[in-house]
Amino acid sequence: MNILTGRLNQIDRREALYYLGCGAKAVQPEEVQALMDECEQEVLKVQDLKAVYKIYDIRSDDELDLGFAKTDSRDLEKYLSGCNKIALFAATAGAGIDRLIARYSRISPARAAAVQALGAALVEGWCDEVHSGIIASFGGKKARFSCGFGDLPLSMQRDIFCALDVTKSIGVTLSDNFFMVPTKSVTAIVGIPL
Repeated sequence: MNILTGRLNQIDRREALYYLGCGAKAVQPEEVQALMDECEQEVLKVQDLKAVYKIYDIRSDDELDLGFAKTDSRDLEKYLSGCNKIALFAATAGAGIDRLIARYSRISPARAAAVQALGAALVEGWCDEVHSGIIASFGGKKARFSCGFGDLPLSMQRDIFCALDVTKSIGVTLSDNFFMVPTKSVTAIVGIPL
């Protein structure tokens, strides 16, 4: 099992605007740009980027055996076509972002929305870095596959948390409804070709 930490110096503004519900290509009013600039600095200050990953051999018979769990997900099986291994990973941007969202939810809904969007873009940027590192070390598909995509159930989160010991490794917990805390956290599978 490999545990990583990191720090990003900037957040993909286009992606953050997408999460905010604004057209990423549309010209944003100065007030929106100023709000995003201010909130980005706050989010970057509280980031606590961590990730954990492990490589598993996979097989496909009657069920898809991922090495840590079995599934009958046809969508995941299609994604993994031509692969004999996977990289299973979990990543988080840390609890500081959740605290900012909670604070601003009480005093400034606009700031809360901006921090929410920037936090989502931050964790995706961190996942991109982790994913790129996996590809550099082991090869792999350019896309990731996560629980909730297609017919892969969210309930597989429980298996992922056990396989990677996510709570102990990077401090992320899983609710009974399979939501992660801190909320700006992601689990994913990367197919590694033969």
